[in-house]
Amino acid sequence: MSRLTLPLTLMTVTALTFMPVRQSIAADASEGNGAWFVPKTAQPSAPAAAHHHAAPAPAAVPDTTGMDEADDAGAQEGEGQQAAPILPLPPVPASPAVPKEDAPPPVTVGLISVQGVMQLSTAAQEMQQVLGERRDRLARAVQKEEGDWREEQQKLQVQARTLTSDQLQLRVRHLQERRAKDQRDFSNKARIIQEAYQVAFHQIERVLEQRDGIIAKVAAAHGMNLVLHAEQAVLHVDGQDITEEVADRLNKVLPHVFIPGDGVDPEVLAKSGKMPTTADEERLMNQAAQQQPAEAPAKGSILRRQQ
Repeated sequence: MSRLTLPLTLMTVTALTFMPVRQSIAADASEGNGAWFVPKTAQPSAPAAAHHHAAPAPAAVPDTTGMDEADDAGAQEGEGQQAAPILPLPPVPASPAVPKEDAPPPVTVGLISVQGVMQLSTAAQEMQQVLGERRDRLARAVQKEEGDWREEQQKLQVQARTLTSDQLQLRVRHLQERRAKDQRDFSNKARIIQEAYQVAFHQIERVLEQRDGIIAKVAAAHGMNLVLHAEQAVLHVDGQDITEEVADRLNKVLPHVFIPGDGVDPEVLAKSGKMPTTADEERLMNQAAQQQPAEAPAKGSILRRQQ
């Protein structure tokens, strides 16, 4: 199933698709009375009438068409008859016998639709609504700034014929600096929204997927020792799908998620020491792995691995 993500379609945030200022204005100015960006001492002279001189005739080239065809046929014939190379075959050790061990317990399968859980989760709905509104406001701000920037660009194109070269270059540089500042500001705001989403989403992940989380407890209550994505199953019977039960317990345990305030940088919040951070979580996981080396390591979030 498709991975649940906040649709932060903010390509215009990090890549404002403005046409190059200098080239656009210079092109419009050159349609009038000359190239405004070329100093008078460096302006190119009229091109030489080279087209009036006939090009020298090329030297005679021998006809090798037949030779090329013969070479190609010979190469294909050689490739078809080429034998596989004979290579060394170093010895490898024999695999020792494996002593007989206890058989694993019988498989009791459960199914869960993570997408279905997220759709039923009040915390996930809150996350999508709050951060979706911030994303939309940012997209509108980007669109407005892009319109203002283009308007300034068009004004400068009109005024270009009345400005000196130095004045025009100064105005162009100011527009370019404005565009660069917009890209930095909007990219930073988009990052803050995306990281706020990660903070909120990770809370749901932890409640669902940690070792004593909701999925594990619901599966254990039904005697299930193997839980698969429901979308991977072609056929199942009643009682195997635990999606609604997991979603119901999730809403009771985590009806809301903490979302950093609008404009609050999650990275700055993490450095404030007001709450644990992902660095603390990683350190605790490493300590647990060292204390239980024989235990299989976690293979990542099932919420993030949805395909």
